[in-house]
Amino acid sequence: MKKTLLLACALTLATTTACGADEEESPADGRGPITIVDTQSHEAATRKVIDAWNAAHPDQQVTLDIQPKDADSQRQRLINNAQTKSDAMDVIMLDAVWTAEFAANRWVDPIAAGTFKAEEFLAPTLQTATYRGTLYAMPWLTGTGLLYYRSDLVDKAPTTWAAMKETCDEALRGHKEMSCYAGLLDKYEGLTVSFSEAVQSAGGTVADESGAPHLDTDAAKAGLSFLVDGLKSGMIPKEGITFKEDEVKNALQSGKVLFARSWASLYGTANAADSPVAGKVGVAPIPGLDGPGSGTLGGANLAISAFSKHKETAKDFLAFLTSPEQMKTWATVNSTPVARAALYDDPELVKQYPYLPSLKEGIVAAKPRPVAVKYGDVTAAIQNAVYPALSGEVAVDQALSGLQQQLSGLLKQ
Repeated sequence: MKKTLLLACALTLATTTACGADEEESPADGRGPITIVDTQSHEAATRKVIDAWNAAHPDQQVTLDIQPKDADSQRQRLINNAQTKSDAMDVIMLDAVWTAEFAANRWVDPIAAGTFKAEEFLAPTLQTATYRGTLYAMPWLTGTGLLYYRSDLVDKAPTTWAAMKETCDEALRGHKEMSCYAGLLDKYEGLTVSFSEAVQSAGGTVADESGAPHLDTDAAKAGLSFLVDGLKSGMIPKEGITFKEDEVKNALQSGKVLFARSWASLYGTANAADSPVAGKVGVAPIPGLDGPGSGTLGGANLAISAFSKHKETAKDFLAFLTSPEQMKTWATVNSTPVARAALYDDPELVKQYPYLPSLKEGIVAAKPRPVAVKYGDVTAAIQNAVYPALSGEVAVDQALSGLQQQLSGLLKQ
């Protein structure tokens, strides 16, 4: 935490001159209408905060620009805007793994010192917004993996993989139609998340703080073996190799699995009035090899486009949107977890989202995915190495050896 605070406190003041702007503009011209780019899944909550801002700032109105649904299209649209140096986007939502790419290419500005108090945010969220010791985005939304379980069949959640298997062996004796566990194992970003979590939960790491991969380790072998052996033994259903978030949700709700790994957003769906398992789903931190596991950080941060013409308004709006009051307002409308630490202990929010204490515990123990300017190549390499191991086409040792070699080259770039 101390290291993160020092980084945040040492931030340099971002320039307020937009690329391509009129050279005769004065600092006062940094104010005016702005556009924030966000996703449809956040729309209702973000609009509520925007309405509060607009009511108080008639000359600095904020417009919401809704992104395409899938993450790849979102990223490409932001890149296209940056490469053309367009001022159409002022505040942009960056996935937690995009920070390095946008910062390295100078498509976003550093966050000015004094914009916020770093100690009020969960420390891991600051890591996802930092590139080479400088903060390039405001921590906003976060999250990590949670273990969902059928609380009508299990008294308490296991904290280790072995305990989870033992619990399943006992609890499922009279439920032959059920399997033990489901996670995100299809060949997409979710597989990178699940692999990273498995390695971390065995005491290892995909890449260290310097960026060097660490996959030629006993921990990496134990992590990948947990997933591979789970599919071989039937602890994970064979169709689980095709599961993304929706399939995991359906498996839990339809009674196909006792345990499921997913994000916080599953809680509301699983316990909705029309859910077959409403009131029968508990939540806990994910298990690991020898104790509670280490999840992979998800989430999204907010950055100021380097090509915005109204950066002063953008800066003030960022501070407004991520203030304690507005983050709580946002959280009451949308279940996606926010970055402010105190809100995880807020009585009203805990009543609305009982999983918050478990989620906070999980986030504090979580780690970000490898930091890379060309993150797309890194995640593709992980998926291309891990998926064949899960399907039994490649041995665990061979998959890890090949991935170690590939990432050694990619993470040096």
